[in-house]
Amino acid sequence: MNPLVTTSWLGQHLRDPGVVVLDATLPPVGITPAIDTYARYLAQHIPGAVFFDIEKLSDHSTSLPHMLPTPESFSRSMSALGVGDQMTIIVYEQEGVFSAPRAWWMLRAFGALDVHILDGGLSAWIEGNLPIDAGQVERESVPFHANLDQSAVKDFAEIRQLIAEHAQILDARSSGRFSGKMPEPRPGISSGHMPGATNVPFTELLKDGRLKSVIELSEYFATKGVDIAQPITTTCGSGVTAAVIALALTVVGAQQVSLYDGSWAEYAQRPEAVIERNA
Repeated sequence: MNPLVTTSWLGQHLRDPGVVVLDATLPPVGITPAIDTYARYLAQHIPGAVFFDIEKLSDHSTSLPHMLPTPESFSRSMSALGVGDQMTIIVYEQEGVFSAPRAWWMLRAFGALDVHILDGGLSAWIEGNLPIDAGQVERESVPFHANLDQSAVKDFAEIRQLIAEHAQILDARSSGRFSGKMPEPRPGISSGHMPGATNVPFTELLKDGRLKSVIELSEYFATKGVDIAQPITTTCGSGVTAAVIALALTVVGAQQVSLYDGSWAEYAQRPEAVIERNA
């Protein structure tokens, strides 16, 4: 099944007992004061949706942002949210495409087999005059057994090996950060890029608040010299928008896609890391 589902599909299946809907909206980066996306969820959400808090569900034993938790921790969290084994999971965000793909990737990495993104998110749902609820949603706890797919995630040692092998690495950061001409948003971290990486700014995969069409995405990846038949690893600043590339690659049929979880936040801090900058 396509990783994207339409609002009409969800409208028809919203009350199915095997369907669970998750709002996985992170605050947009660089906006002060920060937007309270949980408050926005409480104000309006798709009926029955629960809030998938990417920040709270990440590993807090590390200083790196948004890292995957342990399978045991993720299992407990999903069970508490009412997300069970074998359920059809629909993830959305309140507007645009930014963080919902990270939730989609996390769930898939931990073994969920039937996970999808709502095309157009909450904005498309509202534009379709579909019902909206407000307030907290409590679901009954159900079993969820997370089993990490090691092939889905790369660490620093593996990314260095991929660089040495001249493997396909796609970086979702802006062209300015990738080239080294613009600073990183995290203090003390140099901009630039990994040797051999290809810049694929995640915003170039989007149009009108959603992913571009399959044809447009295929043409875009072709112009970047990406071979979707070969393994591809995605990266970004903190592992969030790398998942936007992973989603787009899955939409166009790529089968061997992994994500560097530490991403630039980890790589640029390692003294042995090689950083290139454009002249």
